Amino acid sequence: MADAGVPLARIDALLHVRPDEFAAAVGDIDAELRRRTDELTESRRRIGELASGESLVLPPEVVAILNRMRGFGISELRVRLERDSWILLQAMNPGAVPQRIVDKNAALDDPETIRLHLVCDAAIDWAPDDPRLDRLIDEMDAWEIRHEQDDSRPRNRALISSHISEVSPAWQRLLGALAHRAERRRTAT
Repeated sequence: MADAGVPLARIDALLHVRPDEFAAAVGDIDAELRRRTDELTESRRRIGELASGESLVLPPEVVAILNRMRGFGISELRVRLERDSWILLQAMNPGAVPQRIVDKNAALDDPETIRLHLVCDAAIDWAPDDPRLDRLIDEMDAWEIRHEQDDSRPRNRALISSHISEVSPAWQRLLGALAHRAERRRTAT
């Protein structure tokens, strides 16, 4: 009890009470320890948010999106790249952020989008000529075609994509192929 922070005078008093009173007091001590543990856990979470810097520069809704991505198992590298993209968007077109928050949450409600995020994560270490990349390019292109009418996506995608592609030669090939296919579709119409 002393290690739990119970004052010695209270311990001495508890040694002289009936068993039911002792059990109730131990229950109270345990409840207080749980409350303090919860407070410390919350403090640690808040300190962690400050350490990541996300909550200092991004709206809470965006931080929630990043945490949601983490919850899906999306790599911390990809989450950091996403965070940086949000910072760029906020700096270049702050008026687009509220709608982008809505759109990103909707995208994260789509299992196919989550699956593609996870496959792209896996592709980071692939060689640029890995045959799996060809399948991923086809899947990503099909996804892009399904979402081409979505005018809410960031207008600064080239800048954001170049930032992301610097991380991986496979991602460079992926994004380059997708940009090429999108350009062919635009010129074909």
